[in-house]
Amino acid sequence: MIPFLRFKWKLRTLVGVLFILLLINSIYARAQKNERKFNVIAFYTAKEDPAHISFVHEANKWFSMQAEKFSFIYDSTNNWTNMNETFLSKYQVVIFLDTRPDLLPERIAFQKYMEGGGAWMGFHFSAFALTPSDFNQNWNWYHEEFLGAGEYKGNTWRPTNAQLKVEQSDHPFNKNIPSVFLAAANEWYSWKNDLRKNKNIEILLSIDKSSFPLGTGPKPYEIWHSGDYPVAWTNLKYRMLYFNIGHNDMDYDGGTNQTLSSSFSSEMQNRFILNSLLCLGEAKGKSK
Repeated sequence: MIPFLRFKWKLRTLVGVLFILLLINSIYARAQKNERKFNVIAFYTAKEDPAHISFVHEANKWFSMQAEKFSFIYDSTNNWTNMNETFLSKYQVVIFLDTRPDLLPERIAFQKYMEGGGAWMGFHFSAFALTPSDFNQNWNWYHEEFLGAGEYKGNTWRPTNAQLKVEQSDHPFNKNIPSVFLAAANEWYSWKNDLRKNKNIEILLSIDKSSFPLGTGPKPYEIWHSGDYPVAWTNLKYRMLYFNIGHNDMDYDGGTNQTLSSSFSSEMQNRFILNSLLCLGEAKGKSK
């Protein structure tokens, strides 16, 4: 064969092989995408408090990375009008990163979603309610029945790390979690309702006594010296988890509003969040 023709033949062969490899890779990538385990939608507002805004930005990045690693779809939106039956039907898990729906049609849609077997994960401010405030307790199903906590009662200040105690070691959300672990810096909440008296509430994590005193003030009531403070729990009537984490430490005093901590700096805390999300997403209507 003439050298030039031999070269052309080899080049065509190489191009053909590369084309086939690219085609196989494309088919494999599409197959992987179609094999995603479940779909997650995170709602957020990300206004007003710089600490909550900081957390939302962190959370969206972190969940997106976990989605790639563990083969689920993660979407996020600040358009709360998407809280409707048609939109929610595309997702197996709903996350509230900072606030809650406030319009009646959105609230009705969310309650119907949960009562129909949907799954939910909420962070920090998503459980906040205080009357009078900009977030009045005007949604009894959500705060009294679903979360069980009722109104906000108080909080620590400044955001600080805390040792968290595992309360249900055999619960799948607590898989491979030590009995006590150090959580990321946070503004910790307390609640008006005693969650331990609610037969439907199962507390998974609480403040360990080794954390006291918790908070730095300057106001005395912003420092906790003792007491019982649940920070993560589930309602046995629903597929859900509330976790109080979600308020980064910020440079309020210096006036820069720069983020001084990360809500995803604790390996064990991250494992707990991921355990919970994977269980909720893969349960397909089962409570556990």
